[in-house]
Amino acid sequence: MPNAEILTIGTEILLGEIVDTNSRFISRLLRDHNVDIYWLSTVGDNPNRIAEAIRLGLERSEIIVTTGGLGPTIDDPTREAAALALGVETEFRPELWQQVQDRFARFGRTPTENNRRQAYVPAGAIAIENPVGTAPAFIGETEKNALICLPGVPREMEYLMTHAVIPYLKNRFDLRGMIKTRILRTAGAGESLIDEKISDLETLSNPTVGLSAHAGSVDIRITAKASSGVEADALIAPVEADLRERLGNWIYGTDSDSLESVALAHLEEIGWTLAVVEAGLSGKLTQKLANTSHPTFLGGEVLAESPNPAQLMSACRQFRDARHADLCIGIALQRGEEKQNLHLTILSPIKERTISRSYGGPPKMSGQWAVNNGLDLIRRLEGE
Repeated sequence: MPNAEILTIGTEILLGEIVDTNSRFISRLLRDHNVDIYWLSTVGDNPNRIAEAIRLGLERSEIIVTTGGLGPTIDDPTREAAALALGVETEFRPELWQQVQDRFARFGRTPTENNRRQAYVPAGAIAIENPVGTAPAFIGETEKNALICLPGVPREMEYLMTHAVIPYLKNRFDLRGMIKTRILRTAGAGESLIDEKISDLETLSNPTVGLSAHAGSVDIRITAKASSGVEADALIAPVEADLRERLGNWIYGTDSDSLESVALAHLEEIGWTLAVVEAGLSGKLTQKLANTSHPTFLGGEVLAESPNPAQLMSACRQFRDARHADLCIGIALQRGEEKQNLHLTILSPIKERTISRSYGGPPKMSGQWAVNNGLDLIRRLEGE
């Protein structure tokens, strides 16, 4: 099984002006085809630094995938940097220039002279036609490596990865099998507590088990390498069953399940509608619930000032009655210098109570922690 790394190119990524979404797509696609990803790097638009990063990749990885820097301008230096790293010159390919001209012609335009730069690739490279953009891609080969250079535009990169790069890799590296991941999503327990209960499973080799902590929730990742999806499922199933037995109701869903969707589906089963009152969260709880478009959620009210528990209960009662909801959840986050205090109010057809909790983690994560606490409270409520 080959190993790979991804190199994203662009000073705008380093400066935080754009978010790199390409690496996620490439990682998942390579993972699904049984390719291990060991390294992920970002480098600015400097040919020497790009070449240095590529050379390092050629030493430690069989597959190097770069994105970005294939445009027509001076600050698109990936072609030159790749040639420098491979120890060759760039060469003009008339057929690539024709492809660029044809692409522009479809839109009734004529390419400028600087677009000719896009018809240059490292000498001996395999050119990849780009039918969804103007920047041709290419693959530079060594005896050990495949250096795959793709455009940074996500739509173009995704098309070329799927339709050109994966077929090439299957043939070059005789790719077989797959890597499949199952994610168990939990709430109500911290990372250290979950780790204590499943640490022995985290030493497994196939499938592997790993944790990813978030504010107020923890994801458990089960990853299996197998020759087929059926075989991967067979490896994952007993580990998932073991985790479910150990962690019980802390597990609220799998894979793409969200805590807000699970919470509202639970209320639908009970037969309750929901209204929420929040303070100190900038409307985050209301927004998450509204984004589900679930009919169980009847709306939220955002208070300008943080109330005490009695005031929160009173506000919940008024808003519940105004919205004709069965249930109102009040959530108020009071931020302090060292810790944040959270008040959760439940006003349901069968109970009224207030819960107070404290949070001592990173202040910027306290809002998400509070929201997840509120959603976890909703999904655990019991009806009559």
